[in-house]
Amino acid sequence: MKPSRRQLLAAFTSAGLPLGSQLRSQTAQAFALIGDRYHNSDYIRTALSRTLNKELGLAIDFCDETKRLQAEALKGRQLLIVFRDGMIWPDGYPDESTNAGWLATGRPALEFDPPAPKTAAKPAFWMTPDQGKAVRRFVEDGGSALFFHNATHIGLTNADFRHVLGAAYTGHPPIRRFRVKVTNPAHPITQGVKDFLVTDEQHYMDYDRDRKYIFLESVNEDGLSFGKQGVKAPAGWAFEYGRGRVCYLSPGHLLTVLWNPEYVKLQQNAVRWLLRKTH
Repeated sequence: MKPSRRQLLAAFTSAGLPLGSQLRSQTAQAFALIGDRYHNSDYIRTALSRTLNKELGLAIDFCDETKRLQAEALKGRQLLIVFRDGMIWPDGYPDESTNAGWLATGRPALEFDPPAPKTAAKPAFWMTPDQGKAVRRFVEDGGSALFFHNATHIGLTNADFRHVLGAAYTGHPPIRRFRVKVTNPAHPITQGVKDFLVTDEQHYMDYDRDRKYIFLESVNEDGLSFGKQGVKAPAGWAFEYGRGRVCYLSPGHLLTVLWNPEYVKLQQNAVRWLLRKTH
């Protein structure tokens, strides 16, 4: 006799196993759109598979195809994760500067016989108006959204997405060290989290929401500013949106950053808050 879903749930619970990673419905709790030219999807999947899937028990469908971010893909989900920028490169790249293997071997001359065909090699913005509206409706109707790192870039070209996120990208300096500081220790997402130092891209953005929602900031303690934007930038915020919730976390260009113990606490607390496992 085939065991019922209730029997399976009871078995996993009695064994002390995380339900999200052991017993999944046909539709995973979370849909994660990840990866772009400058942030390969493998390190993001590797990072979040440990911190959110394995350790927290969150069932995640990872995807790096932008066309799949549609209302249909979000149906039945509780959480949307976006960890990528707003560009695609349909005709290829102008150079190989984002290829780690080519850089690590000293940028050897690129010689081909027959020669590689020339292409326009220009970026295009991928998020359509319908996709932005789908994200907005998903959160308004009670879903939650966790945005990482370079997702603010999408806010430059899509008004609905920017309205949900609450910001748009303005740039970042080269990778360098900075401190991530908790500015609101009373927030459920910052519970048990201490300030921490990272070497990463310090992202800057135009923040649109009330500053009371910010619970984290990045600070370059070496006094290095980014243009006229100073040494500080918002690095984490969260708010209610319609019947849903939104959280943004800025660090994330390197795997070592995503696995920083204090940052792991933030990521896991954020998911708990977004899924209303905390107040």
